[in-house]
Amino acid sequence: MAKGTGNAFDFSLFKRLLKYTDPYKWTFYFVTVSAILLSFFAILRPYLLRITIDDSIIPKDNENLVFYITMMLVVLFLEVIFQFCFIYFANWLGQEVIRDLRVNLFEHMLQFKMKYFDKSAVGRLVTRAVSDIETIASIFSEGLFMIASDLLKMLVVLGFMFYQSWQLTLLVLMVMPFILYATRVFQKKMKIAFEDVRNQVANLNTFVQERITGMKIVQLFTREEVEFQNFKEINNKHRKAWVKTVWYNSIFFPIAEMSTSITIGLIVWYGGLRVVDNDALSLGIIIMFIELSQMLFRPLRQIADKFNTLQMGMVAANRVFGILDTEARIKDDGKIVISHLKGEIEFQDVHFGYDEDEEVLKGVSFKANIGETIAIVGATGAGKTTVINLLNRFYEINSGKILVDGIDIKDITIKSLRAEIAVVLQNVFLFADTILNNITLYNPNVTEADVVKAAKEIGVHKFIVSLPGNYHFNVKERGVMLSSGQRQLISFLRAYVSNPSILVLDEATSSIDSYSEQLIQDATDKITRGRTSIVIAHRLATIKKADKIIVMDAGKIVETGTHKELLKMKDGYYKNLYEVQFMAEESI
Repeated sequence: MAKGTGNAFDFSLFKRLLKYTDPYKWTFYFVTVSAILLSFFAILRPYLLRITIDDSIIPKDNENLVFYITMMLVVLFLEVIFQFCFIYFANWLGQEVIRDLRVNLFEHMLQFKMKYFDKSAVGRLVTRAVSDIETIASIFSEGLFMIASDLLKMLVVLGFMFYQSWQLTLLVLMVMPFILYATRVFQKKMKIAFEDVRNQVANLNTFVQERITGMKIVQLFTREEVEFQNFKEINNKHRKAWVKTVWYNSIFFPIAEMSTSITIGLIVWYGGLRVVDNDALSLGIIIMFIELSQMLFRPLRQIADKFNTLQMGMVAANRVFGILDTEARIKDDGKIVISHLKGEIEFQDVHFGYDEDEEVLKGVSFKANIGETIAIVGATGAGKTTVINLLNRFYEINSGKILVDGIDIKDITIKSLRAEIAVVLQNVFLFADTILNNITLYNPNVTEADVVKAAKEIGVHKFIVSLPGNYHFNVKERGVMLSSGQRQLISFLRAYVSNPSILVLDEATSSIDSYSEQLIQDATDKITRGRTSIVIAHRLATIKKADKIIVMDAGKIVETGTHKELLKMKDGYYKNLYEVQFMAEESI
């Protein structure tokens, strides 16, 4: 992977990017041929202009004048046709490449384990998948082919100039080392500058996305002014990064323009003296060389500009390939594909930590028999949610085993394992889509009739049909059109229609009304019936109904038993938790 070191170009990265053009090789070849033809058309026009001046205008030969002007029009027409083909297909190729690259990137990101997303800013990932990949398209539309075409044109022009007059060509080349050196320095500086620009763009995207998403917190804690000042600071850094690129451009392009003017002056001075002395040079050759020198220096200036575009694209490609090269997948080495589980779950001395040096679970062992409801209780940070994450293989355990129906979950394919486990989380995520699509998640095997039937069974049909559009009501981004309780009911229905063998449930209802809480309690009773369930219990009613209660503290299981059994333990952890937390609920 390329590093942002300020090197002018990274050929290994470029070669890797070019592999994405393999499916479109004929288009690639056609664009290349167009670039070659354009290079030869470029010298034909000045050459025809020279002949027109020397053989028609000066001798006043009207017949030849009409012929040569016609020839110039034909060459111009062909040049326009191939210029169109060159620009259109270069851009088309760029769009095809970034489409394929974006698909590969998104597919790769879908396989990442949760730990990667825990440590990666969402705004930065969005920048990689959207704006960075768009920038890569410019490598093909404005960078690679344009630079190659310009370089080829310069070589052809230079060779033709030597053929016509080596003396005038040497005059032109006297200025060339100076502008080449300036171009080289410019490229290196712009490489570093554009790396800084991309960093600042990612920082700005991350900041804006987080503050818009968390706007309620910003306003609740009256942080508007503070966040506004933070935004101004980040935005100012973004401006400074861009201004640096403007500064380099402001220096380079006037220098390039001055070099061109000096070259024209030298041609007119030397060539004019030779014409006056009746030398072999003609007026047509001088005018031709003035135009050819423009063709030589103009692409050089444009190459520097296009190299900026190419550099931005390469920086963006470096970042995108950085994600593609990231190995952050859960190893899916399992060979067993399960279609249905009986529902037996067993944790055997499971150790796990989100960070290597800090364990969250410290030797957790328990067993849930087929059809049992296991309630897990404990203080915040005890490790309850971690149990859910590990059962679904969102994270890899450090040691121990997790078995379902006596099979190590590492031996089961992740897709078939997760298909048999439904999870209802406390913080429900809904997409900006209809209720129906948020429930089915576009599963073709679940029809609208299935959803309606399931909704009636768990008692949420009445709430859904009360909404405008009922099952086709759009809940907008993150489900903002629904209350917390309504979102939770939708998540229950989503789990229920999947007909899981194992249900995992975080049934917190601290922020919902009593009516929704009753609906959720009824839904809980319905969907846990007849299937193995692990419930992170927050309500006394759920805890009492559980077949077994697991009490966790600081990553360990400290007590196990039924509600009555645990209350009989003198100075027990659960008994103390019950007296502090649940007795108030029971009295209410």
